[in-house]
Amino acid sequence: MGAGEAGFILGTGPVAVLLIHGLTGTPTELRRVAQGLAQRGCTVYVPTLAGHCGDNADLQATGWEDWYASALAAFEGIRRQHAQVFVGGLSMGAVMSMHLAAQRPGEVAGLLLYSTTLRYDGWNMPWVARLTPLIMAVPFGVHLCRFNEKPPYGIKNPRLRSIVEKQMMAGESSNAGLLTMSGTSVRELHRLVAVVKRGMPKVNAPALVLHSSEDDITSRWNADYIERHLGAPVTKVLLDNCYHMITVDLQYREVVNLSADFIDGFIEQRAQA
Repeated sequence: MGAGEAGFILGTGPVAVLLIHGLTGTPTELRRVAQGLAQRGCTVYVPTLAGHCGDNADLQATGWEDWYASALAAFEGIRRQHAQVFVGGLSMGAVMSMHLAAQRPGEVAGLLLYSTTLRYDGWNMPWVARLTPLIMAVPFGVHLCRFNEKPPYGIKNPRLRSIVEKQMMAGESSNAGLLTMSGTSVRELHRLVAVVKRGMPKVNAPALVLHSSEDDITSRWNADYIERHLGAPVTKVLLDNCYHMITVDLQYREVVNLSADFIDGFIEQRAQA
């Protein structure tokens, strides 16, 4: 599943769900949701994106097109086994899901968009984060941008936050992701977002958009933007009592239930048509 050994498949149901992890993230951040959807009757595929689950040198040796190629390869394999495939992801993974739906019209049954990151504008982000598009336009600007993860790491649950912090400090990137995001990676995310924004009106797959009202990394503006610009029906739900990592934080069960209900509703509509 994907470029490394961290990916996994759960469940044996006829409906497939492809979940894509975030930038500097890992498949582990989607395991709880994958387990929940598998228990609700889906087969869930969570690949590792190229350059991830290693160190920053591995990540910087790849770009957004390499990351997307990993997701696309998984999707094409899944399509050969399942008639209905839902695609979703966390943070950058949600952005990439929209790109896949735009590139493969009619092949994606629906989208599950968790904490979509079109821009870094959450309450815990430094003000300079909003200026990264301008900084990237300056010669050598890519070398001026470097973001270090800091508490609360997108997690409101104090116990889980402590565990993740220890894993990151210990360099366990396959479990907790990387502590640092280089300017090169930020630039690649900006390039992906620019492509996705242009393609959003062409997306014809209905979307479930889940976002925390307390997101420390990306504000609700990101969810609102999708609601305004996606070329398909959008069901938007704002969660409370959680931060950016909604797939593992205090409301992950609600993420599972809303996602499973969204999938079940689509299948029921198709059966009645």
